[in-house]
Amino acid sequence: MNYADVLNRRYLGKAWSILGNTYEGIDWQDDSPKPSKSKLESLWPDVEYEMKLEQAELARRAAYEAESDGLFFAASANGESLAAWKAARDAIKKRYPDPPR
Repeated sequence: MNYADVLNRRYLGKAWSILGNTYEGIDWQDDSPKPSKSKLESLWPDVEYEMKLEQAELARRAAYEAESDGLFFAASANGESLAAWKAARDAIKKRYPDPPR
């Protein structure tokens, strides 16, 4: 459970700071009510999933650029089959799958 990640993603525009990673360490400086500990903890699974999904997408994007984009552009420019590009793309997707829900 990371309180700062939950606050950053679910309470945009709210004023707060945190010391450590405890609910008690949250200094709520906003005019709105401070979210309860149970509310923040209930949001964590979705926030954690989003973060893992973003990491997988970033890893795939970097691998596409390094490994498969060149194959696509070369095949497209020469009128060749995209089979090598599709195989590289599929291997990258397999290597960096979406996290389980």
